[in-house]
Amino acid sequence: METLTKTEEKVMHILWHLKKGFVKDVLERMGEPQPPYNTISSLIRLLEKKGFVGHTAYGKTHEYHPLISKAAYRKFVFKNYLASYFEGSPEKVVSFMVKEQELSPEEIRKMLELLEKNDSAN
Repeated sequence: METLTKTEEKVMHILWHLKKGFVKDVLERMGEPQPPYNTISSLIRLLEKKGFVGHTAYGKTHEYHPLISKAAYRKFVFKNYLASYFEGSPEKVVSFMVKEQELSPEEIRKMLELLEKNDSAN
């Protein structure tokens, strides 16, 4: 799997939301200014070559669907960020979040609950 560009990610988010759709369906959800139809069509075909999207053909028309789940891509991206920006250390991620994101005591309590719940499950 590879990291996607911002525009590729935007198209994937639309397809994840739709579950399946035609180029025109994706285009309608791209926002203004709307990119040209051919641009989105080419981008979706590129995502297909990269293994992120599959299609069902109806004559010359293609209906596209995600082959990679949003959860699988999120996991891949997070692992890359963890390795690239936090030296692979979850502790450094949490430290960054506490210092830079100004987490509220409630948010910290929820994080601790998640950690405790995960620890007791193992």
